[in-house]
Amino acid sequence: MKILLLLLCLLPCICLAQKQTSSPVKQAQKSYNLANQYLSYRLYDKAIAELSQAVILDKNFTAAYQQLGDIYRKTGNFSKALISYKRVIEIDPEFFPLTYFGLAESELNTGNYANAFEHFNKYLSYPGLSAESKQKTTKYIADCSFSLDAIKNPVSFKPVNLGPGINSKEEEYLPVITADEKMIIFTRQTNRNEDFFKSVKRDSLWASAEYLSKEINTFNYNEGAQCISPDGNYLFFTGCNRPDGLGRCDIYISRWEGNGWSKPFNIGGPVNTPGWESQPSISADGRTLYFVSTRSGGFGGYDIWKSELNTDGSWGVPINLGPEINTPYDEQSPFIHPDDESLYFSSNGWPGLGNKDLFMSRKLFKDEVQTGWKKPHNLGYPINTFGEESGLSISSNGKLAFFSTNQKGGFGGLDIYSFELPEAMRPNTVTYVKGMVFDKITKEILDAKVEIINLKDGKAIFDDVTDPETGEFLATMIAGKSFGLNVSKDGYLFYSQNFTPDLNLINKPFILEIPLKKIEVGGLVILNNIFFESGKYNLLPESKTELQHLIGFMKENPSVSIEIGGHTDDVGDEKSNLELSENRARTVYDYLVSNLISANKISYKGYGEGLPLNDNSSEENRKNNRRTEFKITTK
Repeated sequence: MKILLLLLCLLPCICLAQKQTSSPVKQAQKSYNLANQYLSYRLYDKAIAELSQAVILDKNFTAAYQQLGDIYRKTGNFSKALISYKRVIEIDPEFFPLTYFGLAESELNTGNYANAFEHFNKYLSYPGLSAESKQKTTKYIADCSFSLDAIKNPVSFKPVNLGPGINSKEEEYLPVITADEKMIIFTRQTNRNEDFFKSVKRDSLWASAEYLSKEINTFNYNEGAQCISPDGNYLFFTGCNRPDGLGRCDIYISRWEGNGWSKPFNIGGPVNTPGWESQPSISADGRTLYFVSTRSGGFGGYDIWKSELNTDGSWGVPINLGPEINTPYDEQSPFIHPDDESLYFSSNGWPGLGNKDLFMSRKLFKDEVQTGWKKPHNLGYPINTFGEESGLSISSNGKLAFFSTNQKGGFGGLDIYSFELPEAMRPNTVTYVKGMVFDKITKEILDAKVEIINLKDGKAIFDDVTDPETGEFLATMIAGKSFGLNVSKDGYLFYSQNFTPDLNLINKPFILEIPLKKIEVGGLVILNNIFFESGKYNLLPESKTELQHLIGFMKENPSVSIEIGGHTDDVGDEKSNLELSENRARTVYDYLVSNLISANKISYKGYGEGLPLNDNSSEENRKNNRRTEFKITTK
């Protein structure tokens, strides 16, 4: 819906007090009076019909032209508003100062920026304007200046229709995509009812869209403004006027349960209120929910807020993103990229090309702690136009943007398109790890717990279970940082791995097959996330999470006894390597004992360079040989 910053009063006794509002043509005057009666009941179509008749009967009826312009502008028909306002000025250039504001706003919303700039300044030159009028007009003048410059410096923009598998003669919009770009979920409107549909990619083409779920979609209510977690397992969406709602529109969540979506539930307060909450966007780690609300405490209009997930699974008190993002106008359609630093949203408050434009902002950090947001950056022309742009989502690799538009050559109404995002507007580089967990012996699919942590700060970026039907999981990772992976299941030895995504190989995701071994005597686990200083045996801080996993394993399996084994490569003399390996194993042993693991359940041994996994012909092989592991000695 178009936002009009200053609506002219539609009743002549108020807005045209200083001008003659009558016509010498009685029938024209009669139509004009009748139109005002219709306006009092907001019957705009009937008012337009009467006013149109009035100006046919009296071609110099300025008040009728003014009223026509005001109604057309109020209802978003800016092209017709232009015609009416221009006619007012032709008849009487000084008929009414607000004519120039209405004309300029209509020109802005049809892309006539140079003329709009002139007419806004004309309006601003009149004495006696209120402070609010001056502020709004100045804001519009800034939009015009920005637009004229943006058109001179266009960005690359080549939208591609996603094809008949997704788009139809109906309206399709608000697309969101999984991290592996294999599934897209979007809203389709049929007979004024909004429902979710999904499509999967097969051989680079999107398959025919399917009705998402009877558990989520309803016949009585609209479902829309959704987001999906990068792994495709959690759907947050907006539901309005539902029996379990707290307000007009609330945020709901549904989980993929292997063979279908769960019944959605209202996430409740304090996120949802008796007001209006909508347009959720969930961070990649599932711990921060961004959304739009009209609740008190904002900066005006629609604002973007966030809520953090508490340790007990509830959502914390929402926090407004502040004046670095929100304005006295409207900010909507937030999308937080899986890099957890880049926020995309629409706004008509920041300088743009008219109506709502798409913007991007990045988090500000000091000592790796967020301190705020950078000034939002307009995505540029022709991505943004004088129309309304919103509902943008970005692929995990940051290259493709997905949005909806009604461009020529589509399948009908709004269609979903993709385009390559300009380099300057791209988020940080992100890749993903996708794995499948199964029993090593039986090959049975396992529903296992998966945790991925940032090794530097120990914070989890992914903490969930595998799909019970496929045993799969998917998690995103930022290039240039190191991450530890732990996969566990009751009755099984856990699996440990680490990754440091390379910026140069970012388009190559990590695809894993993870066979878990049942707890048996002789069972061996390589502790890939235990680290020591080079040539030394003091533990590095990055080892803490892995050690805690091992402690947890021992406590969950009190009958189990283990041997900690230390291994080195063949660099240096054999005796020194044997001593180093034993000291490293002893260090892990001491850590476990200091954390209340019985010394009777643990032993340690250094093997030096005697049991390599690979030959020592390369640095990669030597790295694999330098390892800490544990072996089940009794069960």
